[in-house]
Parts: sequence; structure tokens; C-alpha cells
Amino acid sequence: MDSKTSEVKQIASQLLAGMLANPHIYPQISDEGHQGQLEQTLILMAVEMAEDLINQAQARNH
Repeated sequence: MDSKTSEVKQIASQLLAGMLANPHIYPQISDEGHQGQLEQTLILMAVEMAEDLINQAQARNH
């Protein structure tokens, strides 16, 4: 696994934890658990946000 993939995973997990802890974003666990539609949407959102943050940080450094 390259360092960018590792970095994306780490940032995405932190973003996802924040979203799951916010009752306005994630009011309750669905019956499907992590396979539920809302959970999958939040996971994808966290990964996209992490990738975007890394790209923006890299662009600023160049």
C-alpha cells in the first residue's frame, strides 16, 4: 500500500468517525449496519473528502 492510500484511509476514518458521532448527520444505526445505504453513503463521502483534502494540501505546497 502506498503512502497516499494509507493517508486517505487514515483521514477518511477520522472524518467518518466525526460524521457518525454527529446526531444531525447520523441519527441512528440502520438495521443493515455498515452495509446500510446511509452508512455506505457516509463511507464514500469520507473517502472523497479525504482525497480532496490531500489534493488541496498538495496543490498548496507546489
